[in-house]
Amino acid sequence: MSEIVDKAVEFLSGRMDGGFDGCVKFVIEEEGSIMIDGEGVRAGDEDAECVLSANAETFQGILEGEVNPTAAFMTGQLKLDGDMGTAMRLGSILS
Repeated sequence: MSEIVDKAVEFLSGRMDGGFDGCVKFVIEEEGSIMIDGEGVRAGDEDAECVLSANAETFQGILEGEVNPTAAFMTGQLKLDGDMGTAMRLGSILS
């Protein structure tokens, strides 16, 4: 597992109050995947109702608040496959 994934799991775990109502996988290109669901945040590559994909730079920018997730999606830096509503609920954790 990559250092980026490890740091992201730690960061996102600190922002969550319990689990997430849904199941999202965040794929960081060439680094690995993070699962966010009712159990919390962890590295993993399981099926999810929503899959978000970005490169490491975009993902790090989103976590640090330097990249707006909606703008990243609209410009193609962040790709979505699956349920848009679930992705939108995730926005409160990322912002």
